[in-house]
Formats: sequence, structure tokens, C-alpha cells
Amino acid sequence: MHGTIIVLEGLDGCGKSTQFELLKETFTDCRFITFPNYDSPSGQLVTQYLQGEFHEENALRSAYSASSFYAADRYASYKKDWEKDYLSGKTIISARYTTSNAFYQMTKLPRDAWESYCGWLYDFEYEKLGIPKPDAVIFLDVPIEVSQKLLSNRYDGDEAKKDIHEADVNYLKACREAAMYAHAHRPTGEEWHIIQCCENGEMRSVSDIQGEIERIVRNITSSKNDE
Repeated sequence: MHGTIIVLEGLDGCGKSTQFELLKETFTDCRFITFPNYDSPSGQLVTQYLQGEFHEENALRSAYSASSFYAADRYASYKKDWEKDYLSGKTIISARYTTSNAFYQMTKLPRDAWESYCGWLYDFEYEKLGIPKPDAVIFLDVPIEVSQKLLSNRYDGDEAKKDIHEADVNYLKACREAAMYAHAHRPTGEEWHIIQCCENGEMRSVSDIQGEIERIVRNITSSKNDE
């Protein structure tokens, strides 16, 4: 009997890190992981990629090469860190997962190539590498205009601190479109919950959003225990 994987997702500036830390305080019996794992050797390729050190003019090639960097980081983390917990039946809550590859890399490709990319991605990570499929994805949906304000506040107004993804507004808008596509074309058995984090153009309170996330997590874990 393996465990349950719940993924907390959202585009840059959605407040995901804050919500993830709050979940740690509530669900103390769960195992928490986060990606990319920047401090690990496998995460160094991701760091270099985000810093723009791999200049790849061929967008098609870049989508697949960058995806491979992130996938390798996930594989190393699974095999070296949390595989035993998962196989023992523990609930794993992850900040980002394979879904992030879909959101951020799919946009480099023409729309008619999205389906084949998703097929490749899920086969590569879940079948070829053997990384476990998530049971559920909780997506924090924030309008890009609002998330940009949050990012600017995070960096005290210093736009130069944003990485190559955070700084490109049009790219982030395309990523949201890709996220909705990934939701509609998710693997069989992958449950999605989309949380609308804004009301009337303003962010809901942290505690309000947290309460909704907690209810979803409790429902997932309780239904798993009932099986």
C-alpha cells in the first residue's frame, strides 16, 4: 500500500510558499517536499537554467531539455530522500511537481504540439523514470497582474531579482493558459482542485485561502484512509 501525493501548484507570485509553510504546521504527520531542490547537485542544472546560462534558440529543444533538468531533480529526490516514506503509505505534500514542467515548458511549443508534449512528459517522468503520479493537484489561481505586484513586494521593488520566468509577464500569461490545458488533459486518476485566490481584484486573506486548502487536504486523506 503506497502513500498519497498531494501537489500544491500555482504560478510565480501566487502565495504558494506561504501556504506550503502553513500546511506544515497543520499536517504534522505528512511528509513535505519541494521542487526544484536547489541545494542538491541535481538542482544545480535547474539553477543554471533559471539564470539563463543555457541559451537555447530552438524553443522546441529548450522545452524538452529544461523539462529533463527538472525531471532529473525529481527523480534524484525520490530515490534518495522520500521513496521509503511513500512506499510505507505516508502522505506526501509537494510544492510543485511534474505539473510545473507542463505549465512552464509547454508554452515554448506551438499549441498543436501541446498534446504530444504532455504525452511525452507524463510517460518520461511517471513511466520511464518511475516517479510516482500525484493523486491530487491543488492549483492556486491568481491573475497575473496581481501576482506581479506580489513578486515586486517580495523583492522590495527590485525587478532585477526576478528570474527569467518571473520577469516575463506575457510568458506567465501563457503559462496560466497552459495550466488550464494541463488541468483539462490531466492523467487518468489525477484529481484537481482550482482555488480562486482573488475576489474583486484583490487577494483573499491568507487564512481564508489556507482554510480552503486544509479542507481539501483533509478530504483527500480521509477518503484515502477509507479505501
